[in-house]
Amino acid sequence: MKLKLFFVCICSVIYNAYSQADSLKLGDRYWEDQLYLSISYDVMINQPNTTTETGFSYSFSGGYIKDIPFNRRGNVAAGIGVGYGYNSLSHNLQVINTNTIQIPSSVLSSNKLRLHNLEFPIQFRWRTSNAIKYSFWRVYTGVRLTYNLSNKFSYTVNNTAVEFSNIAIYNKFQAGLELSAGYGAFNFYLYYGLSPIYKNATINGAAVNSKIAKFGLIFYLL
Repeated sequence: MKLKLFFVCICSVIYNAYSQADSLKLGDRYWEDQLYLSISYDVMINQPNTTTETGFSYSFSGGYIKDIPFNRRGNVAAGIGVGYGYNSLSHNLQVINTNTIQIPSSVLSSNKLRLHNLEFPIQFRWRTSNAIKYSFWRVYTGVRLTYNLSNKFSYTVNNTAVEFSNIAIYNKFQAGLELSAGYGAFNFYLYYGLSPIYKNATINGAAVNSKIAKFGLIFYLL
């Protein structure tokens, strides 16, 4: 009796598994692209006119996005997520103290801004996918909110290394527009910062509105 009951349970599990697979093939709701990894080339924009670009800037990020389909086919959806991001930026401005920045009066070397951020992407998603199609066209767009966990400014002047961490005028809460588009695993990624990275910062009475733009690749995984 126990052996018969065991086989009945096994058959029931197998039947349910095949039933679920068949239902997916028939077009039931499904969830896509729940993990992301990105790498990008970064540019500081809206810098003071007299600054010049020096060095190479880059960033990478990764995280989890909850996929929320809007229709049975699943090709229109929303995405809400959380992740981690790292930036290494050629800064081009000189931090004097935790509340003051200026245009460098002498040559600086290794002038970098390094950031560790929490990311909160909110996306509208369109794709040509279905429950059994794993390579498809996609266009995802939306906003990315960030909260800065730590920031470090470092440079060398006259052979002296200078470093500031977590300065008061850095804007911890920022937002930007993002767009990713592509086919299969490889997707182009664009980000345009809406928030200045400094709050109430001025140089010679003029507001400093430096922002971050990114151009790169993003990979989505189930």
